[in-house]
Amino acid sequence: MSRRGSGGDGGRHQVDALALVPAFNEADRVGATMRALRALEGVAEVLVVSDGSSDDTAAVAIEAGAHCLDLPTNIGKGGALNAGLAALTGRVAEAVTPEPVALLLADADLGESAGELRALLEPVLTDKADLAIADLPPQPGAKGFGVAIGMARWGLRRIGGQTLAEPLCGQRAVRWSSLSSLVPFAAGFGVEVAMTLDAWAAGLRVVEVPLELRHRPTGRDFPGIVHRGRQAGSIARELARHRVWRPGAAGRSEAPPAPLETRPREGGGA
Repeated sequence: MSRRGSGGDGGRHQVDALALVPAFNEADRVGATMRALRALEGVAEVLVVSDGSSDDTAAVAIEAGAHCLDLPTNIGKGGALNAGLAALTGRVAEAVTPEPVALLLADADLGESAGELRALLEPVLTDKADLAIADLPPQPGAKGFGVAIGMARWGLRRIGGQTLAEPLCGQRAVRWSSLSSLVPFAAGFGVEVAMTLDAWAAGLRVVEVPLELRHRPTGRDFPGIVHRGRQAGSIARELARHRVWRPGAAGRSEAPPAPLETRPREGGGA
């Protein structure tokens, strides 16, 4: 455990980070992900939120050394993150867990590649960013149509005037003291887009960090199409909530991009 000196609350010590991992039916990969996260320097605690999983996700996570919040029903990624963060902030408030400098958000399907996430914490720990987002390489086996990620890139560019390589990436490091500007997290799969927009609105520093991460790709089978449809719907809802279609947003009036059959990147989907 890497301690970074005294915190601001009665001299309490701080740690580098706490990790929060939403998981739905990831029993086959969550164990390797937890072991990699547990081995990261400065990560004091890992909390998995099993979001109504019907497999052994919770049991495998606990066996791998993580704490686990096992939700009785599936409430979606944003809801799972909110439940997990409430549990972590409660532990910090009660001094059960040391206050961290950063909160590390990670998906449960990263496996051993989650060991690369220490580099994602560095911009926050060194006060160069308030929100760091992983920029993943193209994922082998990914076969999306590009609708969701294209909509997200367009909406973020239109509202914030910036283009992100991986707007849907769930691997994020957030300054603990900045969380009040970002919570509650948006429901469902719109959580990443809403988080970025809220960060920009609050004047937070947002950076992307290239990392060699690997996650389970989403294909073009029926479950994959359903997943991406839900994801696109959640993104559209969050863009509408942030008034992306209002006249003159970010000085632009272009239409959303047409979906492409293939795209060079496919990382970051939930």
